[in-house]
Amino acid sequence: MPRLSSGLLLFHPTENGLEVMLVHMGGPFWRRRDAGAWSLPKGEHGPREDSLAAARREFAEELGIAPPNGAAVDLGSLKQPSGKLVHAWAQQADIDVSEIRSNTFELEWPRGSGKLQQFPEVDRAGWFELADARRKLVGGQLPFLDLLAERLRARGGSQS
Repeated sequence: MPRLSSGLLLFHPTENGLEVMLVHMGGPFWRRRDAGAWSLPKGEHGPREDSLAAARREFAEELGIAPPNGAAVDLGSLKQPSGKLVHAWAQQADIDVSEIRSNTFELEWPRGSGKLQQFPEVDRAGWFELADARRKLVGGQLPFLDLLAERLRARGGSQS
């Protein structure tokens, strides 16, 4: 069975179209990267845990703020190059990402040094128009942007 992960893709309409909220992955590997170094706030969970509940829990852990209330749109699951299966939920919201406080993880750094250091799981978050989001989002998650636009079109909403 593949590892399972679930996340929230927040979106809101603007005068220029649609914006989505992405998080920049923390740690030394991602520090100087931008293109392809952003993700949905997401995390792993067990096969018996409700995907939306896991997505909301991981949102709170990675951003240090409660996930927004309200209905979420099921975007489905995508198999990642790593083999992990990521399930995304979209939700319209407008949150201030300037004060995020991510949980941390421990990593030996520099590699082989024997020194353990703490790094934030997410070092920042931002709102991006879809064109910018396509450049920033890690490749395996890109189809979620198209699925979001498709679901919004089907509901009669904005999808620029």
